[in-house]
Amino acid sequence: MKVVVVESPAKAKTINKYLGKDYEVLASFGHIRDLPAKDGSVRPDEDFAMSWEVDTQSKKRIADIAGALKGADGLILATDPDREGEAISWHILDVLRAKKALKKDTPVQRVVFNAITKDAVTAAMAKPRDIDMPLVDAYLARRALDYLVGFTLSPILWRKLPGSRSAGRVQSVALRLVSERESEIERFRPDEYWSVEAQLAQSGKSFVARLFSVDGKKTDKLDVKTGEDAAALKALIEGGQFNVANVEKKPTKRNPYAPFTTSSLQQDASSRLGLSPSRTMQIAQRLYEDGLITYMRTDAVQMAPEGIAMARSVIGKYFGAEYLPEKARIYQTKAKNAQEAHEAIRPTDMFKRPESLSLDADQQKLYGLIWKRTLASQMASAEIDRTSVDIAVNVPGRAVALRATGSVVTFPGFLTLYGVEARSDGEDDDSDSRELPPLKVGDKPSLEKVEIEQHFTQPPGRYTEASLIKKMEELGIGRPSTYAATLTTLKDRNYVRLEGKALHPEDRGRIVTAFLESFFTRYVEYGFTAGLEEQLDHVSAGELDYKVLLRDFWKDFTAATEEIKDLRVSEVLDALNDLLADHIFPAKEDGSDPRKCPTCGTGTLSLKLGKFGAFIGCSNYPECKHTMQLSDAASGQSSDAAAGDGVLGTDPESGEEVHLKTGRFGPYVQLGDGKEPKRSSLPKGWEPAALTLEKALQLLSLPREVGLHPETGLPISAGLGRYGPFILHDGKYANLPDVEEVFTVGINRAVDLIAQKAAGGGRGGRGAAVAAIQTFEHDGGPITVRAGRYGPYVNQGKVNATLPKDVKPEEVTLEQAIAMIAAKAEAGGGKKKAAAPKKAAAKKPAAKKTPAKKAAPKKAAAKKIVDSEDVPF
Repeated sequence: MKVVVVESPAKAKTINKYLGKDYEVLASFGHIRDLPAKDGSVRPDEDFAMSWEVDTQSKKRIADIAGALKGADGLILATDPDREGEAISWHILDVLRAKKALKKDTPVQRVVFNAITKDAVTAAMAKPRDIDMPLVDAYLARRALDYLVGFTLSPILWRKLPGSRSAGRVQSVALRLVSERESEIERFRPDEYWSVEAQLAQSGKSFVARLFSVDGKKTDKLDVKTGEDAAALKALIEGGQFNVANVEKKPTKRNPYAPFTTSSLQQDASSRLGLSPSRTMQIAQRLYEDGLITYMRTDAVQMAPEGIAMARSVIGKYFGAEYLPEKARIYQTKAKNAQEAHEAIRPTDMFKRPESLSLDADQQKLYGLIWKRTLASQMASAEIDRTSVDIAVNVPGRAVALRATGSVVTFPGFLTLYGVEARSDGEDDDSDSRELPPLKVGDKPSLEKVEIEQHFTQPPGRYTEASLIKKMEELGIGRPSTYAATLTTLKDRNYVRLEGKALHPEDRGRIVTAFLESFFTRYVEYGFTAGLEEQLDHVSAGELDYKVLLRDFWKDFTAATEEIKDLRVSEVLDALNDLLADHIFPAKEDGSDPRKCPTCGTGTLSLKLGKFGAFIGCSNYPECKHTMQLSDAASGQSSDAAAGDGVLGTDPESGEEVHLKTGRFGPYVQLGDGKEPKRSSLPKGWEPAALTLEKALQLLSLPREVGLHPETGLPISAGLGRYGPFILHDGKYANLPDVEEVFTVGINRAVDLIAQKAAGGGRGGRGAAVAAIQTFEHDGGPITVRAGRYGPYVNQGKVNATLPKDVKPEEVTLEQAIAMIAAKAEAGGGKKKAAAPKKAAAKKPAAKKTPAKKAAPKKAAAKKIVDSEDVPF
């Protein structure tokens, strides 16, 4: 009998079935030992000797393995096929030899399999090898580096920046990315610009053309700076004649994406499924252990030949020969420093469709994403006809040109299975996806209207977990196995917080970043960190001795830390005041000195350090005791605002006290003191000192339901958001002009505002409602006449019928509207025909649907195996 050691009990159970009675498969439950979290675990003075510690639970695992080996014919180490897996095998073997649990003649073999299937396991067992020591050396180097950086920098932080938690090799660089993006946003100043669009018609079909050039000079997006300029161009276009000067049709292809790597899986699972990177890896681990997907920690985009053959077979069976390219697609890894990897993430059996498997909701969603991406990667390209039309506007003495663009998907190819990625900038620009009417040179389209719209440039978006991982991968920072752990550490240390999907740096995180940038510049440089990764890859390849790497690093690193040890705290604060000035001392609107003390009028505000972290204080202390939190300073709010804190009264319904408090984001009201009490921030313009119990209860009642929309039957609610008061209907927002109106707005006013927003926005998405010119009550549902962007039309439910040009929208009768709706529905424009007119009846509000109960989450079936690499102290 042979003893086989894997990481997890789930793997052990599955593999034991494949191997049979001649093998005993045991689990190590991940790493069995680690560096103790105390000084001296890595000793540079002893040529980087390392002390390891086996925890209590792991001692039991080792005892079980040692017991099984007593009568065994051999030991097979079958941990995961990456650096961490190699390290686990090395640790197990080292401990067993130290315990003398292995006989000298007991053969020891290392096997790796990229998938837990019978074929993969059987093939791996037939090709054993020795432990790959260069991979182990790379692991030892990383572990030593992370330990030395953490245990050297962290104590300096505790002394120089009280309240700071830690600094890590990769964690600090990731934090710098988030902090620098926030600084960019704070320094950003928006620029005004205007868009100019003409709605034209040709052969009865409307289309949109944008301003392209003026007097022979191509106009950039930001060229029209003011409303006056836009209005002048609008008048110019309205007074001109239109002539199609050029038509260019260009067939293009869109190629599919490569199969998933760890990084791209985390990114797509975040953007498409809303799963965090750590949750994604938990689910992927379970799918791997259940034999459904290949190993989920990889940089590779290549698929094994048998995987490609299976994908092509599935495509041919389920989608047809036209979706199968003549030759298989071969992908090459583009990521910097692609590490030891075997194959892209793919299903082990692609004939297992997602809907055919019995999985929990998240597992099915993630498996489905992997299945679709894998098959799409081997499908035919999408074929698209792109059309660009230049239209000359003939006006005396001027040369103005418009351009209309559009595209038509002539063959969907891989898009049938895996659509394009969502735009990351949040803009809704679907001009390329519009279909243009047939146009040829010399055509003279007619003008329907010219629209001008004001815009402002937007600051760069904050990083999401997905985009931060993408950026780290581009820069060559960290490794796929550590991305999720790095992000988790930043959140756990309260260096960043997650709001929605956006990562916001906390003040503590920004101070740490500023400190490291000022005094340890080299060690938070992106190029240095990426260069260190390259050296570690040379160690993995057996091209560099890991002790040489550690000696070189430690020589320079200790010199840098020695310079900082004797640094006075005042010098640290001066550097931080300068580096964080835009954040903690933002410019005031009146131009006054933002660092002038508002209490004494003569002192200078400066960053101070206390037992619990940093704060803002006056230079005239102790005579002036003015202090404020960093977040209050950044928002321009004084700590004096807290003077109104207290109990406003008791809520008559719940009997709980209503509190007025001041937090890091300003004053707010709170109901009761429970574990998760209801809270609401005070709207802009509301003074804490003037707040009454009645007003506080109104705030706490938000959001409130206004009523049901008469057309959709969906609820309309009113509330307060980041950008002020709003009403919400079917996922679409409309602003309220006044805070007070959020408490009083009625259903008619709300419906009107929603329609106005949809009509005026022009970019609210296809199918957005516009203001009704006429409304008729009808048994089949209300019929409305509306002024759409491309002309007036009649609407009932999902059926839209364009009005003939000789019919004015305000003169349409109910009988005419019914006839047009019926004709459109019969022609395939909707699902229902309008019935004959009946006496209008009072409309009943649509009944509310009873919300379905959410299924309770299933208990995790297996313990998550977490990589220890690059988890800072």
